[in-house]
Amino acid sequence: MSNKNKVVLIVDALNLFTRHFIAHPAIGGNGQHVGGIVGFLYAIVNFSEKYKPDTIIIVWEGGGSTIKRSIYPEYKMHRRPAKLNRTYDKDLPDTVQNRNHQISALVEIMNHMPILQMYVPDCEADDVIGYLCKYKLKDDKKVIVSSDKDFYQLLNSNTIIYSPTWKKLVTQKEVSEKFSILPENFCLAKSICGDASDNINGVPRAGFKSLSKRFPQLKTNEDVTIDEVIETSRIAISEGSKIKLFQNILDSEDIIRRNWKLIHLDTNNLSASQIKQTIDLVDTFEIKRDKLSVMRVLIREGIQTFNVDRMTLSLNHIGA
Repeated sequence: MSNKNKVVLIVDALNLFTRHFIAHPAIGGNGQHVGGIVGFLYAIVNFSEKYKPDTIIIVWEGGGSTIKRSIYPEYKMHRRPAKLNRTYDKDLPDTVQNRNHQISALVEIMNHMPILQMYVPDCEADDVIGYLCKYKLKDDKKVIVSSDKDFYQLLNSNTIIYSPTWKKLVTQKEVSEKFSILPENFCLAKSICGDASDNINGVPRAGFKSLSKRFPQLKTNEDVTIDEVIETSRIAISEGSKIKLFQNILDSEDIIRRNWKLIHLDTNNLSASQIKQTIDLVDTFEIKRDKLSVMRVLIREGIQTFNVDRMTLSLNHIGA
């Protein structure tokens, strides 16, 4: 599949689905909420029309990373449920059951489309996408669809991100301007700052702006290491610096190194069998176009107004 002239659209599936599930108010003819399905499908249509990808890869969560939980058992624990941004005239349906049903229906629909869906058990979609970008599809032009900032570390001349939150493309330039840190050092900076949304504690008083001020190499040099940050802090303290951040970093070295293992997207959080499965899914993918089966699922779910013809037309160039 790898080709320098190819454009690959890679979708962080649960991230995109959840956005539409909590916000899209669509109700099917059977009375059930179907906004996650409708919003997701129209998003794929819009991306396909805009970027004309040669390949679309939808990466689903694999049930969580056993490797990351072994590193830090509290990882992603106590995450607050998504707040629904929609209203109903009647009582709210069982959102967990409804969400799972919509995802199952969506997977079924896309099984009949020229779209590669990936599900690798016991790991995170982030790590699968990281492997695809850094290894399997390294030379391809790639657009990642996700609001997850962890993907900023993957930005380079071949990889950009479309953020549904920012509603625009995110490139190396945007990250550098917004955070005053090069994308290559975003993982290191986040390992120091932590990530409350994933229950990852960081260094006290550490923020992106304070890091770029005290460690200017993060915005000027590629691939700054943890050891370099520790050494800079140690030198500053030995020279009499009273800036608390330097001492906090020295006191939190173990936390920073642990966080790096959790946040860094590479092969470190994938087993050999998970990597092989990822490669095999790409290499054995066969394009399917079954409009009739797609329509049957939509009818079954009570989705009567979705423009199937537009979707079909938007995907015609794939595999052509």
